[in-house]
Amino acid sequence: MAILRMHNVGVVVEDLDAAIAFFVELGMELEATMEARGTFADRATGLDGVHCDTAMLRTPDGHSRIELAKCRSPEAITPGVRNQPHNVLGTHRVMFAVDDIRDTVARLRPHGAELIGEFAEFEKNVLCSLRGPEGIIVGLIEPPR
Repeated sequence: MAILRMHNVGVVVEDLDAAIAFFVELGMELEATMEARGTFADRATGLDGVHCDTAMLRTPDGHSRIELAKCRSPEAITPGVRNQPHNVLGTHRVMFAVDDIRDTVARLRPHGAELIGEFAEFEKNVLCSLRGPEGIIVGLIEPPR
């Protein structure tokens, strides 16, 4: 047996609308919104009484997705420091290839994006990390043209 593909990356957020706006500005497409609740949600998460508002966004090529979830119940838990540095064990980041990294950063700033570090070059690629909504670390890479 083998993995067929990665289906999505899930992120719990407090402000679902702001998170959707950020990822739409990045270039993702809102695929669907729904409420997740009931037996299937409880069983899939190992929690009781799950009730979440969710949004599924996909990359323009259709191969990658982010599922954003705002938990109504049980309430979301803040584990401590919200904007943790990049080297904390278990820290996750999601990275996107973009055609113009500086323009992308400029468009995301009004949506709360903050550059972490600087633009860097590696093997003719330009890379950077941003802190997006809810402290999500978003990596960007601009491949050579």
